[in-house]
Amino acid sequence: MEIDQDTSAAVQQLYDTYPFPPEPLLDEPPPGYNWRWNWLAAYSFCTGQKPQRQDIRILDAGCGTGVGTEYLVHLNPQASVVGIDLSGGALEVARERCRRSGANRVEFHHLSLYDADQLEDKFDLINSVGVLHHLPDPIRGIQSLAAKLAPGGLMHIFVYAELGRWEIQLMQKAIALLQGNQRGDYQDGVKVGRQLFNALPENNRIVKREKERWSLENQRDANFADMYVHPQEIDYNIETLFELIDAAGLEFIGFSNPRYWEMERLLGKNPELMERVQGLSDRERYRLIELLDPDISHYEFFLGCPPIQKADWSSDEALLAAIPERNPCMNGWPSQSLFDYDYQLIHLSEEEFEFLQICDENSAKPQTVGEILASAKLGLEGVRSLLKQQLIMLTIP
Repeated sequence: MEIDQDTSAAVQQLYDTYPFPPEPLLDEPPPGYNWRWNWLAAYSFCTGQKPQRQDIRILDAGCGTGVGTEYLVHLNPQASVVGIDLSGGALEVARERCRRSGANRVEFHHLSLYDADQLEDKFDLINSVGVLHHLPDPIRGIQSLAAKLAPGGLMHIFVYAELGRWEIQLMQKAIALLQGNQRGDYQDGVKVGRQLFNALPENNRIVKREKERWSLENQRDANFADMYVHPQEIDYNIETLFELIDAAGLEFIGFSNPRYWEMERLLGKNPELMERVQGLSDRERYRLIELLDPDISHYEFFLGCPPIQKADWSSDEALLAAIPERNPCMNGWPSQSLFDYDYQLIHLSEEEFEFLQICDENSAKPQTVGEILASAKLGLEGVRSLLKQQLIMLTIP
């Protein structure tokens, strides 16, 4: 326990020195969105249907300077939000950030994830991005959060992956060697790290990876310190990741970046290999994907506290009876060319655009899919396509 406390104190000192994330404070709601923080979009993604209620409780576990917390408040106008963090300095920034942008349905507590049991009641949505891998005991941390998740609730987690962070690990160790007994002086660590990058040859693998992936964000010292001089980091692979997930005692719903985990994008042109893949378990397929495409630098996924009510729209009868609404996470609507929930550019056909326009009005005067299709030009398979693309949400009447 003493080692845990020493490590926690070192992590707290890092974030008191460099509050993170270092995003600027605005006097208005933040631009854009992350659909994983929108209860309607996230619940629909996980269950196939719109949630029955929106007056929920949300916990941002390890909220830092409140960048995600602010979004959680603005994207969920009926929710109450709680943010907790180990760093008092980061929490001061979070409070000011939310005050300035009008995110007033939030309260903050100076707490470790380990101490989440001190919070009252349970939460319908728990968000913990970039936190568990910095704990001395991530299993204890995820179990602490799992105990606060309400039945039917969702938890979104983001942790580091070892394969795509190999060069980062090397630089972390190099900086630590050069710092010697000055380890823990994070400003000195940033100085040493920047000197190393400037001194190394341009064709050095670590330098090339930094320029390809991280250099833009690492112009800020807080980002650089978080990546290269952090005192505590655990990176995962699929096998160790599911050890963490299994320890939570929750249902693994799926990765929230599902496009990455599609085997077809890697092996789709070889039917024989795809046939061999069919004999693998889900976890073995995930492991194969990361082995063949080792650029992955993190895992992001949803867990659920049973019972999770999932909709089944495989029958035409069920789909025709459903009430559709447009997914709120679209950038550029109303237009036939826009960015979808995952900020991917898509082009809608005239029939799809017409259907979505009708869905836009469906909250005021609900119509079923069948009633809309009676006059719209889109067919039932077109509706299934919109559902698969997360462009619509469905309600069971």
